[in-house]
Amino acid sequence: MSAGRDPSPLPWPVPSARFMVARLSHLIALGGGAGLARLAPGTVGTLWGWAAFVVIDTLAVPGDAGWAILVAAALLVGWWAATATARRVGQDDPSFVVIDEIVAIWLVLWIAAPQTLLGQALCFALFRLFDAAKPGPVAWADRVFKGPGWRGGWGIMFDDLVAAFCTLLLVALARWGWGGIL
Repeated sequence: MSAGRDPSPLPWPVPSARFMVARLSHLIALGGGAGLARLAPGTVGTLWGWAAFVVIDTLAVPGDAGWAILVAAALLVGWWAATATARRVGQDDPSFVVIDEIVAIWLVLWIAAPQTLLGQALCFALFRLFDAAKPGPVAWADRVFKGPGWRGGWGIMFDDLVAAFCTLLLVALARWGWGGIL
């Protein structure tokens, strides 16, 4: 294959490390390697996002303004990377694209700001439940922006943002109703 030429659609469900490092968009879309997981790449991507959140929040201490900028920038870059990668493999929403899970869990952990490991684990579990089961509004978001191009790339990101919103809504209700659980 010559340099600069798009690879043909993948004949298998999970790409190789070589595919991931071939283009910056692939590296970002696959979450730096989390999307290479053979089992549950979305869960692995969310775990990777959680770990990255803890490291960034601990070492960089970005605060609310920093997190707002980081999440907004990651959302835009993720949209580009998801669009480009999906286009190259000829799939609307490849399971190995996990930047959507990473950005969404950052949003949940930043806004919910659970201080304990248990609170973070509950946020993780709620987000994964909404993302995987796709109830109500998450299923709608998953359907509404399907297809090729920028619209489809946005759809890859959008359903995870709706899952993050649903998670945050339940966290807010839990805090209001039960106090300090989260």
